[in-house]
Amino acid sequence: MADAFDEECDYLFKAVLIGDSGVGKSNLLSRFAKDEFRFDSKPTIGVEFAYRNIKIADKLIKAQIWDTAGQERFRAITSSYYRGALGALLVYDITRRSSFENARKWMVELREFGGKDMVVILVGNKCDLEQTREVEEEEAKGFAEREGLCFMETSALKNLNVDQVFLQMITRIHDSTSHKSLDVKADQEKQITLSDAKEIHIDAANEVTATKQTSYYYCCST
Repeated sequence: MADAFDEECDYLFKAVLIGDSGVGKSNLLSRFAKDEFRFDSKPTIGVEFAYRNIKIADKLIKAQIWDTAGQERFRAITSSYYRGALGALLVYDITRRSSFENARKWMVELREFGGKDMVVILVGNKCDLEQTREVEEEEAKGFAEREGLCFMETSALKNLNVDQVFLQMITRIHDSTSHKSLDVKADQEKQITLSDAKEIHIDAANEVTATKQTSYYYCCST
C-alpha cells in the first residue's frame, strides 16, 4: 500500500462503495486493492478506504476507493463522503432481495449528496451463490436501465468480474473528465481576446502555448 500511495500519478479519482451492510462491499474492495478475501470480515464502522494505481491510455490514475458503512445509524457520517466522489459502486447481495430493494433508497441518497455527473454502476455481488439467488439478473438489468446505471454481477469470493467492474467505473470517469477538460479548454480559447490593439512580438525560441491549462483534477504528486 505504501508503494501505491507514494508512486507519482497523473490523476486522483475518488469513488465510493455503497449498499446495505453485509452485501460484500469490504471484500470487493479487499479483492480489488490487495487480491484478498476475508472470511472473517466484520461490518465496516464509519468509513475505510484503499488505493490502487491503474494505467489508462498513457495516464497513471490513483483510484481512491471509500468503503462506506451500510448500517442506518452511520448514514449521517457517510453522506459527507459523497462530496468529491466521481464514481460509485452500488452493491447488493443477489441472495438477499431486501438489499436489492434498498438500492432505490441508496439512489435517492446518491442523488442528494453526489455529483450530477457521477459514474454509478449497480453491482450484484455473491453471484457464486446461484442456488440461493433471490434477485434475477434480468430484473437487476431492468432497474439499472431505468435508473441510467451500468450493471454487472460479481463474486468477491471467486474473484469474478471484480477487477472488471472497478476498471469499468474508473475508465468511464477518465473518459468523462477528459471530455470535460477538452470542453473547458475549447470554451476558454473562444473567450481569449486582446483588450488593446498592440503589436505583439513572439520569440520563436521561447514560444508558450496560450491555451496550456493547469489540471482541473487532483494530482497525487501535490
